[in-house]
Amino acid sequence: MDREKIKQLDAQYIVHTYNRYDVVVDHACGATVTDADGKEYIDMCSGYAANSLGYQNEKWLAAVTEQLGKVQHTSNLYYSEPGALLAEKLVKKSGLRKVWFANSGGEANEAAIKVARKYGNTAADHKKNTIISLKKSFHGRTLATVTATALAEAQEVFAPLVPGFVHAEVDNAEQLAELTDKYDPCAFLMELVQGEGGVHALDKSFVQSAAELCRSRDILFIDDEVQAGIGRTGTLFAYQQYGIVPDIVSFAKGIGAGLPIGGIICGEKTCDILVPGDHGSTFGMNPVACAGACVVMDTMTDAFLEEVRMKSEKIRGALTEMKKVKQLDGLGLMIGIDLDGMSGAEAVSMLMEEGLLAIPAQSRLRLLPPLTISEEETDKALKILKRVLD
Repeated sequence: MDREKIKQLDAQYIVHTYNRYDVVVDHACGATVTDADGKEYIDMCSGYAANSLGYQNEKWLAAVTEQLGKVQHTSNLYYSEPGALLAEKLVKKSGLRKVWFANSGGEANEAAIKVARKYGNTAADHKKNTIISLKKSFHGRTLATVTATALAEAQEVFAPLVPGFVHAEVDNAEQLAELTDKYDPCAFLMELVQGEGGVHALDKSFVQSAAELCRSRDILFIDDEVQAGIGRTGTLFAYQQYGIVPDIVSFAKGIGAGLPIGGIICGEKTCDILVPGDHGSTFGMNPVACAGACVVMDTMTDAFLEEVRMKSEKIRGALTEMKKVKQLDGLGLMIGIDLDGMSGAEAVSMLMEEGLLAIPAQSRLRLLPPLTISEEETDKALKILKRVLD
């Protein structure tokens, strides 16, 4: 179909919740996307970190196709092999206890919030149901996760919001302790690497002090790894670089390698909080998505994660030499770039003209390439970045 016809249909029939860039994606392979006019782009955002294995990964495609030939969906009233295998892989590699499956990051964080609220209302010697999240956070687009998200532009038009949420300053351990004394929360909810808030990696000492507060005050630590998890930061989960073990970890995006899947992994204190009737998701544990996700998890070997860290070092090293780059943030292949005299949005438009796809994060430029990006594609991307940022 003609690209202008596609854009016309989109404008006429799709609710306008995204400001689309002028790219009509037609097909892709590896980390290279081709539009409807035949122009190629190096994809350095990979569907907001969702296409973790790039495009057309052979093992993932084979697993998904094979499962489609068996059964594409079944009710959660029945058992299914792909979901059980995937849960085992997540538990063994995370060191936690049990998994609940959803089909998006917002839905995963909603489940984490429900676990925390039930825990605070039933497990403590008195009811406590306040959740403390951080400013500049982003936890999803359901009403509860919008409330947990401390970005005013994401909240104002949806008032009244869900009660029971308080927002703390980023990396301010003293204030977090004061708010804990004041509100006696049931949980802290944090992204260890804030995505939409500017790709900021939290200070390690702040995170560890928060975890110690949780241990001493019977507070749950919820780690939102919807964007940072599944190898993105160079370890399977970002918390493995912070020396803590959360009570709940939410995941999505990268584990699906392009298919919708998410969920939470619960630790010892939280793994049996939800019981039949408390929560559910029709498409949670979908066998096709789970079959593909098993391939993603099998890919996350120590050797593969070491390659992710090496790719990160190469890209970050090259970026530090570019004239307009003031500062780098984030972890692994979750890269936030402060630019001199240029906003992230301006950089995105210029890079797109040159054949590279990226996305902004607040005022910063954000790079989230596929974890499998090749050396040749990386070199092409760095040449484009140099042309624009030098």
